[in-house]
Amino acid sequence: MSAGLQQSALNVPLTLALSKGRIFEETAPLLAAAGVVVTEDPETSRKLILSTSSPNLRVIVVRASDVPTYVQYGAADFGVAGKDVLLEHGGADLYQPIDLNIAHCRMSVAVQAGFDYARAVQQGARLRVATKYLHCAREHFAAKGVHVVSSGGTLRANNLVEVEEIMQISSRLIVNQAALKLKREALKPFLDAFGRAALAGAS
Repeated sequence: MSAGLQQSALNVPLTLALSKGRIFEETAPLLAAAGVVVTEDPETSRKLILSTSSPNLRVIVVRASDVPTYVQYGAADFGVAGKDVLLEHGGADLYQPIDLNIAHCRMSVAVQAGFDYARAVQQGARLRVATKYLHCAREHFAAKGVHVVSSGGTLRANNLVEVEEIMQISSRLIVNQAALKLKREALKPFLDAFGRAALAGAS
C-alpha cells in the first residue's frame, strides 16, 4: 500500500471478516501484499476482533458460514468466503469482485462403500441426504429429478466413497455495497492488492 493511499485512507475505519483455518491462513499473504499484517494469531487469541499493522483495518473472526451475513449487513465492510458458503447464503446484496484463487476444495457427493448411488438417484426418487449445504444439495439433486426429503449433519461415518463431484470451490472477496460507495478510497488499496495477488496465483 503506497504511503499516499495509506495516509488518505488513514481515518476511515475498515473491518475485514475472516474465518479461522485455511481461509485466514491463505488470506494473510494477500494482506501482506497490501502492506498489512494481522498482529495476533486467531488460533491462540481469544479475541474476536484482531488488530493489524494498519491503523484503519481490523479483522473480525467469525464462523465461515457467518462471513456473508456480517458483510451483507455492514458489521464488516469486506470479507473472504468460499463459493460454497456464498451459494448457500444466496450472496444477496454482496459485491463479489475477485475470485481470490485460494482455499481450493471441491463439493462432492459421498456415500458408504457398496451403496448403489446410480439406482438411488433415478428420476423421481426420494433421497435422504446429510449435509450442511441444504440449498446446494436440493438444487443439485432437483436437477436430476430427485427430491431431498430430509437433511442431517455432515456425515462423520468412515468408509465413505466419493461418487460425484458437484463443483470446484475457491474463496471470493466479498464487499458490502454501501461500504463500496462510502469507503471506496479506503477499500481500493486492498481490492487492488488482492486482485494483483489473485492474478499472480492463477498464473
